[in-house]
Amino acid sequence: MQLHDFTLSGNCYKIRLFLSLLRLEAQLLPVDLQGGAQKSAAFLALNPRGQVPVLVDQGQVLFDSQAILVYLACRYADASWYPRDALSQARISSWLSFAANEAAKGPGQARLHVLFRFPGDLQRAQETARQVLALLDDHLAQHDWLAEGATPTIADLAVYPYVALAGDGGVDLAPYANLAAWFARIRALPGYTGMPGL
Repeated sequence: MQLHDFTLSGNCYKIRLFLSLLRLEAQLLPVDLQGGAQKSAAFLALNPRGQVPVLVDQGQVLFDSQAILVYLACRYADASWYPRDALSQARISSWLSFAANEAAKGPGQARLHVLFRFPGDLQRAQETARQVLALLDDHLAQHDWLAEGATPTIADLAVYPYVALAGDGGVDLAPYANLAAWFARIRALPGYTGMPGL
């Protein structure tokens, strides 16, 4: 198994985290995003979108972090990570979408502006981030895990990185006690591994 990876990418980190929780080994292949390696012909042959992460497993190439989480859960994890009942899968799908949209466009975008000097409207991204954090904090006041079950699922892993890294984007996490407790539950999982900033 190979993971085309960028250490500071939250999307790559969620895959590294799940692999670690599952005790799965993968060869990490660093991609020089700042040097434009993701736009090279060799990389675009793997992922025409020119994005990391890319997972290669048993000759199959997969991209998009949410899709890779589903693949790993279905292929290698016990069913608690991606339960097979319709209600659980619908709830998880909703949070996977949230990770790719609200979490990416709020705390993820603010982090890009501050940490990587990407152009754009930092104040708007920070305001979106605060809305995202408040929504999550309210949800986690009622539930230990995002999909509302007794154990974590890939929904938690999908949303966790960019939310937990909100401070990198100049967004204060201190007001969100329920988020802090959720972070602690995730970090207490056997096999948890961090990344720079976490």
